Amino acid sequence: MADEREDTGSDPFSEMPFTHVLDRRALDRPSLTPDDPAGLPAGARTVDVLVDPDARAVLGLGWDGRRLAGDPAHPASGRAPTCYLGRDTAGADWFARPVEGADPADHPGLRSLVDLVDPIEAGAAATAQALLGWHLTHPRCPRCGGPTRSRDAGWLRVCEADGSQHHPRTDPAVIMAVIDEADRILLARNTGWPQGRLSVLAGFVEPGERLVDAVAREVFEEVGLEVGDIVHHADQPWPFPGSLMIGFTARARSAELTLDPREIAEARWVSRAEVPGLLASGAWRYRGRSSISGRLIEHWYGGPLPT
Repeated sequence: MADEREDTGSDPFSEMPFTHVLDRRALDRPSLTPDDPAGLPAGARTVDVLVDPDARAVLGLGWDGRRLAGDPAHPASGRAPTCYLGRDTAGADWFARPVEGADPADHPGLRSLVDLVDPIEAGAAATAQALLGWHLTHPRCPRCGGPTRSRDAGWLRVCEADGSQHHPRTDPAVIMAVIDEADRILLARNTGWPQGRLSVLAGFVEPGERLVDAVAREVFEEVGLEVGDIVHHADQPWPFPGSLMIGFTARARSAELTLDPREIAEARWVSRAEVPGLLASGAWRYRGRSSISGRLIEHWYGGPLPT
C-alpha cells in the first residue's frame, strides 16, 4: 500500500537542531563558589529580579531596551540573597539581585525577553529566576522546620537547627509532540488556558519513573492514546518556577481521543495544511519559540510557522 502521509519536507522524528537560546550553557561557575557576597565586584553584571509583596514569586526582569540591566534605584530585597551566577567568556562575573519597590507591570518577564537577548543574558536570567524563586519558597528546613540560611553564594541553604544541607530544586517534566499515522500533530488546551491557546502535551515525571514511561503515561492519562516510537529531541531549563523540560516526539497508535476533563479542555489533530488558516483566524494563538513546545511544533511543521 502506498504511504498516504503528507510530504512534510521534515521528518518530525529526525534530529532537531539546537537553536534556542536556553539550550546553551551561558556561564561557567567554579565548583567552589565564593561565600555570600557582601558587595558586588567592579565590572559585575547583575540580573535584577522583582520580588512580590508576599515574597512568594519572582515577577520580572530589568530591561533597558537593548540588554538586561540592573536598576540601582530599586532597593535590594532582604527576603532572598544576592546569588553568584557565574563568569562569562569575557571574564565578567554575573549576580542575581532580588529587588523590591517596582511595579511588575512595568517590567517584561523572562518569557517576553528570552527571544530578544543573547544566549549569555538569557541563560543568566533563567538561572537567576529559578534560583531566587527557590530561596523565596524554601526559608525553612523540610526536616525540622527550623530556619535556613544561604551559603555558597546562594547555591546552598543550611538549617540553623540541625545543620542539614539543602540544594536548589529542579522538577523534571516531559513535553511531547504526538504525531499520528497521517503526520498530523496533536494540539490541546489545558483547562486553565484561554480559548485559542493550544500546545503540545506535557507533564511532570513521577518518582521512580523513566522519561519514556512518563511520556506514555501522560499521553494516555490526558487524551487516552497509546504511543510508541518515543524519541528524545532536546531539553531546556524552564524557570517557571524551576523545571527542566525534556522534549520528545511520539507516534500515536490510533487517532481516537478520550480527554481527561480535569486537565484538557479540548484537543485536536492538526495537519500542516490547516496551520495557516488556524493562525489567521485566531483559532490558534501560537505563543512562539520561547519554549521547547514551539520548537517541537516548528520541527514537525518543517520551519517557522506563518504567524
